[in-house]
Amino acid sequence: MDKHTVAFLLLDVAVIIAAARIGGMIARAVRQPAVVGEIAAGLALGPSLLGLLPGSPDEWLFPGDVRPLLGGLAQIGLVLFMFIVGLELDMRLTRGRERAAASISASSIVVPFGLGAALGFLLYPAHDTVDGVHIERLGMVLFTGVAMSITAFPVLARILTDRGMMRTVPGVFSLAAAAVDDILAWTLLAFIIAVISGGSPVEVAEIVGLTLVYAAVMFGLVRPLLAKLVEWRDTAGRLTPDILAVILIGVFLSSTATDVIGIHQIFGAFMFGAVMPKVGAERLHREILERLEQVSVLLLLPMFFVVTGLSVDLAAIGVSGLWQLGLVLLVAVTGKFCGAYAGARLSAIPTRQSAAIAVLMNTRGLTELVILSAGRDLGVLSDDLFAMLVVMALVTTVLTEPLLRLVYPDSVVDSDIAAAERRALAAATAPRVMVVLRDPAGTVEELRDRHRRMLDCATGYDVVLAGVLTSPDRRSARLEVGVPVVPDFAAIAEAIEKLNLLGSSLTGAGAVSVLCRFSADPAADLDAMAENAGADVIVVDSADRGIAERLRAAPVAVVDEAAAPGAAPGRGVVTCVSSDGRAGRTAVVLAAGLALFGSRTLTVVSGASRRRLLNDLRPVSQRGVAITVVDPRRHRAEDGSFVVAGAAGEETGAAVTVLDNARTSEESLGERITTLYAPADAADAADAADATSSSTTSSPERH
Repeated sequence: MDKHTVAFLLLDVAVIIAAARIGGMIARAVRQPAVVGEIAAGLALGPSLLGLLPGSPDEWLFPGDVRPLLGGLAQIGLVLFMFIVGLELDMRLTRGRERAAASISASSIVVPFGLGAALGFLLYPAHDTVDGVHIERLGMVLFTGVAMSITAFPVLARILTDRGMMRTVPGVFSLAAAAVDDILAWTLLAFIIAVISGGSPVEVAEIVGLTLVYAAVMFGLVRPLLAKLVEWRDTAGRLTPDILAVILIGVFLSSTATDVIGIHQIFGAFMFGAVMPKVGAERLHREILERLEQVSVLLLLPMFFVVTGLSVDLAAIGVSGLWQLGLVLLVAVTGKFCGAYAGARLSAIPTRQSAAIAVLMNTRGLTELVILSAGRDLGVLSDDLFAMLVVMALVTTVLTEPLLRLVYPDSVVDSDIAAAERRALAAATAPRVMVVLRDPAGTVEELRDRHRRMLDCATGYDVVLAGVLTSPDRRSARLEVGVPVVPDFAAIAEAIEKLNLLGSSLTGAGAVSVLCRFSADPAADLDAMAENAGADVIVVDSADRGIAERLRAAPVAVVDEAAAPGAAPGRGVVTCVSSDGRAGRTAVVLAAGLALFGSRTLTVVSGASRRRLLNDLRPVSQRGVAITVVDPRRHRAEDGSFVVAGAAGEETGAAVTVLDNARTSEESLGERITTLYAPADAADAADAADATSSSTTSSPERH
């Protein structure tokens, strides 16, 4: 390799990186995945656009001795991308919806495969040679069928993330179906490549047998060894270079093995990603993606787009080939849509949601280009047919986002999420407290100890534990090489499981429900969750006071877990420092609940009329709470007391400060106390008067 070749290689790399970044920026500007713009940039650098200019600049910019070097870089990028596709394959996505996912996936493969095979049979006479070499009809027919059957999981996941649809019916079922689709489609493709590569039945059987042995080794031996990576990463506290080196060595060795077997190197990379640990490996996955993005997205994948673009000449399709291109697009769109829609309807999914799933399953993107490049390497796709299928991959991906907005607009997304949350909370009927736990970390016991005062505020009420996880876009820069939606799904599933265990340990609460969301705007999402839950009070940690001041759906209790550090576990006398106005009245209501369901002793420090306060609090005193009203000038803070303030709580050293910024109608203190705490009848009042004054674990009466 002379200096001339090296200079052109470096120049080409610079040009390709610039073109890919510009293409990605343009695509994102028109609400398309970045990969659409990068693929288009790769095509533009080839004969389809650059080659049309005078002097054919594509030929001197990418001379013949440089193209093999670019091809080598492209293959490395392809291997890393397929590893990421396998890494994101997590069958936990199908949990609880296995039958529907299998139905959607099977029909979205069978129907387009049949139509694609028929299309290959029809087009074969016009595309039966590659560089003068005859193509076997069976190979072309089978490969055209499988090319129509692929769904691009990474692009689908990115669209769902951008639209906030991960928890909607179409989002959940399309992701689950795409996970099953990956298994079925890649297995089918491996078998078809074995048939094409083997030729004779004996050779095909040999390739299939070696593939089965390889799969057994990967799942039986390599997978248990890779599980130790999670412990290694957690011990180190980060993804170290040694850990990443082990992973990359495994990826390339696995790719080498499948290439030697005869089923293409992309399967080795995909398989290694598939056997990577999934449970408890969310941070490991994200760190892997963050590291690979620097190399893969910026450098290697753009090489693949350009190498693909250099072999595609759209002008060569000509007017006579437009009907074939139209037929390819028709088969691709209708085959996937009809198959996925039929599978969703057979699973009793409503019409609109089924249509949205069908649109999402039509996404192909970069994954389709990977399949097509394998077909070109095998010599079963002519140059013209390859170009048509590349256009099909680009067009179907571009159509997904606008069609999805047409079928499933943002207003429907919001209403579906709200309806799902309301259904989850429909059983509870008592006064309801929503306790907000941001990014719940640690064990259930640690959560309970860390948020003891917040959970105390929920004693006796129906409780909604609201987990708000920091949005992926806030945790780190948006990733392009892969969409860490599966790690994020796993993180939210882990948070829900942890909050359910925490809820089951709350012996003094009524009905306990759990809601969980990713959020880039916690205040807006918490308001929506509180409205869906019908929360009477929102309980927030003092660390999130800035968020609390923006909440409007319900009164907010800001809890300082560090207040009164000498206080023993459990509540002593509940003291309420009540100011004038709504915040003061809400503070008294909350303090009354703390006393009623806890200490049975309430001291209200207020300049308001003592007689009126006692009269407003009569429903609580009838249930056995000892109430004292104290003039602010005579008040002395009691060590170990649970202080609730209705105004500047930080100045009083209160454990709980009430902010009443709610968009609610004005209601007197007496009306609110009676609504929440009045005994159902005289017998209830008598029973309450006999209750002990320590603490209670009973649920409140249902109103």
